[in-house]
Amino acid sequence: MQHAVLRCGASTTKRYCGPEIFHFGKTMSLNLAIVGTGIFATDKHLPTIANIKELTPSACYNRTKSKAETFAEKAGIKQENVFNSLEEVFESKSVDAVDALLPVQYNLDAVKLAVQHNKPICLEKPIAANLQQAREIVKLSSGSSTPIAILEQWSFLTVIKTLKEEILPKIGDIASFTYHSTGAWNDNNKYLATGWRQNPEHIGGFLSDGGVHQLALLTDVLGEVDTVSGFTKQLRKESGADDILYSTFKMKSGVIGNFTYGSAFGAADKTLRFTIMGTKGSVIYDFSPSLPKPTLSYQVGESSQRTTEKEVIEVDEIDNMKAEFVNFAEAVLSKEKSKIVVPPAKAFHHLAVIAAALESSSKNGTAVKVEEP
Repeated sequence: MQHAVLRCGASTTKRYCGPEIFHFGKTMSLNLAIVGTGIFATDKHLPTIANIKELTPSACYNRTKSKAETFAEKAGIKQENVFNSLEEVFESKSVDAVDALLPVQYNLDAVKLAVQHNKPICLEKPIAANLQQAREIVKLSSGSSTPIAILEQWSFLTVIKTLKEEILPKIGDIASFTYHSTGAWNDNNKYLATGWRQNPEHIGGFLSDGGVHQLALLTDVLGEVDTVSGFTKQLRKESGADDILYSTFKMKSGVIGNFTYGSAFGAADKTLRFTIMGTKGSVIYDFSPSLPKPTLSYQVGESSQRTTEKEVIEVDEIDNMKAEFVNFAEAVLSKEKSKIVVPPAKAFHHLAVIAAALESSSKNGTAVKVEEP
């Protein structure tokens, strides 16, 4: 790790540079089929995949074929490789792996086909529409050698390693945390017009769609959640379901904390802040969009009288979407599904936390144990 250190008065500012993304010694390329060719596939997945030499967009499918044909033109995919059904995609001998961006209620169908035809697959989050489907995906994954990855890109944030390896050991036994991610409603959110988001079949709607990212960061740093006591509420009819969550978590480690999430409020600053308190210090990770760069600020000491000066690290994050696709390619090419950073069992836990929060809210805040796969 490299740090550029700047002295700023009584505090110390460091710039943290994330690690290089893994590259293979010998270039091999996988023929990748993209299924679900909507806005996110066009605006995010396609440009990312185009910059990864180990992946070549070679086929596509959409329930509305004209959309798939338009996508194929942008991706340089031959029109004969625009398939007519999901089954055709997985049956094709020219397809090495599949990138699925489907309404999540169809993820289980895609995984069944992937396992049946031994086609590695990565799926957009959340893992499934409900815990029953998610549990089936976990079972299918555990019984197969086929690599299955859930695209929860926040698990690739370099700040996770920095916190766990560099800072948390300095602040003693971890006692508690506060995770706060709130913001104003965005009328210009282009995904609002997506039917499966307006009328979600997946539990929690926007709470699970975005909340699993937040939970990936939280649990990668502090471990899994044991129980949840919380309240949810719907502020916007466009959300289709409850869209804010205020809750208290007890982690399996015994750490306790507050988890607040929602971007359905009126005019408000977008605030993303993760505070961790220990017996010998504390750390705050502030990644609010208003900041020039995300920052880690921490103090070490057992009391206010015995404390070091505050240190501030500016975090230069990597392209974590690119990192998750590189990880998927690495696992597929090496034929080692254990290399997948977010396998189904891990993604199940994140969705199960949202399910527990919703159940707790329906029971007036009673603590609910997070289900296991």
